[in-house]
Amino acid sequence: MSVRRLHLWTISLRDMARIISVVNQKGGVGKTTTALNVGAYLAQLGKFVLIVDLDPQANATSGIGIDHRGLARGVYEAILGEALMKDIVQPTAHEGLRVAPATTGLAGLNIELVDMERREFKLREALLEIRNDYDFILIDCPPTLGLITLNGIVAGDEILIPVQAEYYALEGLGQLLETVNLVKENIRSEIDILGAVITMYDGRNKLSDDVLNELYKYFPNNIFRAVIPRNVRLAEAPSFGRTIAHFDPLSKGGKAYERLAMEIIERERDGFCLRTI
Repeated sequence: MSVRRLHLWTISLRDMARIISVVNQKGGVGKTTTALNVGAYLAQLGKFVLIVDLDPQANATSGIGIDHRGLARGVYEAILGEALMKDIVQPTAHEGLRVAPATTGLAGLNIELVDMERREFKLREALLEIRNDYDFILIDCPPTLGLITLNGIVAGDEILIPVQAEYYALEGLGQLLETVNLVKENIRSEIDILGAVITMYDGRNKLSDDVLNELYKYFPNNIFRAVIPRNVRLAEAPSFGRTIAHFDPLSKGGKAYERLAMEIIERERDGFCLRTI
């Protein structure tokens, strides 16, 4: 490839949103918390960000202050082609941060997708119309490995895996990585593991360090330096419909998620668009 062609290819990629799927089949590991707060801090750092709430529980939607029960359309309708993605996007209290909300219909989507053609690509296709409108799109996937989560993985360029600093949080991680590899081999090869981020870390607990060491076996070069602590303020913020960036940015949790967002931007500057993925 010539230098000119490489340069043009890089520009074309940078004109498109970087899509990061936040995935872990285990619930309660801080997946939604990570998607919301990384999105908030990316926006605060000058990026235009969309969070896609792909979880039928709609925690990302309610956690940013939007009542999903009052919405007529959401991600479910966009995936089925009943609405355009751009028409379902909702503003938030954060400048530069938008949400594609979950609605109640998502609860039955796994079943509806079974008999559809290109069923794994429905979300990816729905996002094509708006991909040039954002710098980052973060997909908050459900804590399962069904067709909805598969859509979230296939739609992403990279996979971000929050891992709770507890022993049982490591169970199933191998299965998740096998699923991602199967997707790469059989459905869409252009997916990379962005890395794992430790959540709910307690430095007083030796087990937290043991989990961290175990993770290095899975991701020797892909553990984020930012470690998310177990923090009361992080747990309280969603009940007020706010991210930690607005609720308590000076808390340990707020500072940790700000560092994580900065790391993600640093990785982009270090050549995200030039990597072979």
